[in-house]
Amino acid sequence: MFHAIPFEIQARMRELEARDAQERALGLPTAQRLRQVAPDTGRFLALMAAAAPPGRYVEIGTSGGYSTLWIALGARSQGRNVLTYEIDPQKVRLARETFRRAQVEDVVTLIEGDALAHLPALEQIAFCFLDAEKDLYVPCYDLVVPRLRPGGWLIADNVISHREVLQPLVERALADPRVDALVLPLDRGLLLCRRG
Repeated sequence: MFHAIPFEIQARMRELEARDAQERALGLPTAQRLRQVAPDTGRFLALMAAAAPPGRYVEIGTSGGYSTLWIALGARSQGRNVLTYEIDPQKVRLARETFRRAQVEDVVTLIEGDALAHLPALEQIAFCFLDAEKDLYVPCYDLVVPRLRPGGWLIADNVISHREVLQPLVERALADPRVDALVLPLDRGLLLCRRG
């Protein structure tokens, strides 16, 4: 399904990968970098999105739109759409450019603002990718999990690379009877939560 990624999406992915690598090499402060997922994580997100049950697809933390492109591949294969939230105006502008150039505006809706203000209005979430500021993970988890459809997924990034900060989230998820949870040691570490 993803061996034939459309040229426009591939081209934009390569540009964002190069920019991310350059920003990391330059040692730019964290807040100034894209901080996007690695390509293997992106491919995993696409596979998980394609396998999610019917419902709403949500991303919390758009950045430049790289992970959104991967999720959009999975969503498009199922005839679904992605709702993605970003609070940083500069990253919103970059993401809008990404979606226009990758020609995914038909499946991606970008909301500028705080996801925490919008999540209470959502229902029937089938897939959620969480990759925002780390102090938002627990509040987002608390809002998303009750809104997950049976069989729906919440996937949180950076749980190994930011273990000290995110350990409370991991422990909460592993003890939560509403979800089956697992830490996957892929790239910077993913927390997978499936609603029972």
